[in-house]
Amino acid sequence: MIDYNKIAQEYARHRQTHPGVLRNVIEKSPVGRETVVLDVGCGTGNYLVALERETGCRGYGIDPSEEMLARARPRSTILDFRQGSAETLDFADSSFDLVMSTDVIHHVHRTGGCPAYFREAYRVLRPGGKVCTVTDSEWVIMHRKPLTFYFPETVEKEVQRYPSMGTLQAMMEKAGFTEIEEDLEEFQYELADIQAYRDKAFSSLHLISEDAWQRGLARMEEDLRSGPIPCTAYYTVLWGTKP
Repeated sequence: MIDYNKIAQEYARHRQTHPGVLRNVIEKSPVGRETVVLDVGCGTGNYLVALERETGCRGYGIDPSEEMLARARPRSTILDFRQGSAETLDFADSSFDLVMSTDVIHHVHRTGGCPAYFREAYRVLRPGGKVCTVTDSEWVIMHRKPLTFYFPETVEKEVQRYPSMGTLQAMMEKAGFTEIEEDLEEFQYELADIQAYRDKAFSSLHLISEDAWQRGLARMEEDLRSGPIPCTAYYTVLWGTKP
């Protein structure tokens, strides 16, 4: 099991918001100055901080890792970051306009907690509120670049730990959500610095062998000699509405 307290520093240094995901959330959700957002598994606060800066929303971020939260709290004097779990949301009914999670649902799925999470998200949302799950479909896992391209050994591990879109949609429907929609967000960029991969700032790199990780790094370093590496970051964004 990955200890996120131990890798919080690398996450804070290297992980950034996906511009397409941030735009999608702002355009498709009710987020604004009068709304309240709950970011489940907020980590170091990237998305919640970005939403507050872009929209002026109020918000809460919860995460089981105190080290992640320690890096999130200094980033905003408005947002409230606290320790908590997806399966038991310590908030009153109808408290939020948006409940979101980014790259978190596979961790909840690993412990069998997804049904409880969606029930809790439904409970704490106001009528008309939305749940947003940013995750990786099997297609996204297969097409990650640079991760899958340089570390193909991550594919099998990732497909095993990520719930399918069909599984997530079925759980959402059972919890009571309607208007379920799926978007694919894409962001193209050039990678000139691979320190994040040396530091294993992506959890999948902790799941493969040392040899596989070293081989991937060597290939990246070789390709960098010819210039920056063209990359494409994908995310699947799954939406549901509380009637």
